[in-house]
Amino acid sequence: QVQLVESGGGLVQTGGSLRLSCAASGRIFSIDGMGWYRQAPGKQRELVAIITSRGVPNYADSVKGRFTISRDNAKNTVYLQMNSLKPEDTAVYYCNGNIMSGTVYYNYWGQGTQVTVSS
Repeated sequence: QVQLVESGGGLVQTGGSLRLSCAASGRIFSIDGMGWYRQAPGKQRELVAIITSRGVPNYADSVKGRFTISRDNAKNTVYLQMNSLKPEDTAVYYCNGNIMSGTVYYNYWGQGTQVTVSS
């Protein structure tokens, strides 16, 4: 059984920073791409940032220059450093990863962590 557990969400003022963490645990042989998605009330879940197994990032236009995704392969953990936060960044943030637990890769989701940016 593989689990992704997020942490680091919370309430912050406009212009503030937060750092999200997502740790994968369980029977893990390999982790391919990992990423962060978010879902605001009444909206569809959207991609925030992804990172390949080799550490190559890609970002949504709305967060470029403000957010940084990184990963620690030794710890099976992906991070999202969020700076210059805006009220429109308010959402539940979900971690996602392609993880090999047996002989094939499956896609896993975390339970989500709330990020609220006050104006």
